[in-house]
Amino acid sequence: MIKSSFNSRNAANIIKYPIISDKAIQLLENNQYSFIVNPKANKIEIKQSIEYLFNVKVCKINTCHLAKKQKRVGKYIGWKPQYKKAIITLVEGNKIDIFAEN
Repeated sequence: MIKSSFNSRNAANIIKYPIISDKAIQLLENNQYSFIVNPKANKIEIKQSIEYLFNVKVCKINTCHLAKKQKRVGKYIGWKPQYKKAIITLVEGNKIDIFAEN
């Protein structure tokens, strides 16, 4: 059994924001959701955070580190930061409402 000091503050620090792109919208049909997460977070912490924040049951998590990319604006060259993406598959019947209005 894995022990961790998990609470609501940790959950908010692990999950940064959802990815809303054409490819991510297509994944919604398969009950898969994409999120930008803390690069140091592991799959267990991501699973606990999603289940705590959205009150759903997670089936599977895929993660990948995306490399930093060069960005040019006029004569200035800079870098877009490196980040970690998590694709979460939920158990059948569960749903996260990303587009909900508060």
